[in-house]
Amino acid sequence: MQTPPPTSEAHVQIEPGFAWDGQDAYLFDIDGTILRSRDRIHVESFASSVQRVTGFEVTLAGIVLQGSTDTGILREACHQAGIPAEILESQLDAILEAMCHTVAARRSEMELIRMPGIEEALRHLASRGALLGVATGNLEMIGWIKIEEAGLREWFRFGGFSDRFPIRAELIGQAARKARDLAGEGARVCVVGDTPRDIEAARANSLPVIAVATGSYSFDVLLEQKPDVCATSLAALLAFTGAAQ
Repeated sequence: MQTPPPTSEAHVQIEPGFAWDGQDAYLFDIDGTILRSRDRIHVESFASSVQRVTGFEVTLAGIVLQGSTDTGILREACHQAGIPAEILESQLDAILEAMCHTVAARRSEMELIRMPGIEEALRHLASRGALLGVATGNLEMIGWIKIEEAGLREWFRFGGFSDRFPIRAELIGQAARKARDLAGEGARVCVVGDTPRDIEAARANSLPVIAVATGSYSFDVLLEQKPDVCATSLAALLAFTGAAQ
């Protein structure tokens, strides 16, 4: 497990009055926010699983993966390949199961990099009594495998995944409900992500959002979406607010 060095130029912007580390629960995206995969195991599982289950060939070429959900990507790839909707729907569960088992069988080959400051941020928030969860476009089994292989499973009590939610706003909403079931109905829930789609999904559920430029989108692009917090990384956010431990 590696952690890349922090970017040479750290930028942080926080909306006045927003206590970024004073929320009751946090929903962390995985890819680009918690970690990055240097392998293609997850990506390759789409085409191999569709071919194994249906006999059809698909490609993810031309599909935006960042901020998308596994179920949404799968549907788009199958539509792009001309697979009849009735075939996809009848075989959907089998394809998703095949993807999970494919990734699980190759978990020892994964090459994962933790994003700068992620464990320090989790430790800081947990020390303040926050409930920590994940809300990710990954399928549940795949998401937890990545978290476990990154050595971060101990921090998270629950998760929201895309197994039944092709639209990110829906899975964020489900994860927020889980958070409030655990932390109390009036719990303040905050989303942490690295794409404009994370910000949009948070806003669709009236949730505050911390955006970090550790994925494919720059600080300036994320800042245009007006998140409550925008930072080049969680390490930069911790340093900026004096919360680094």
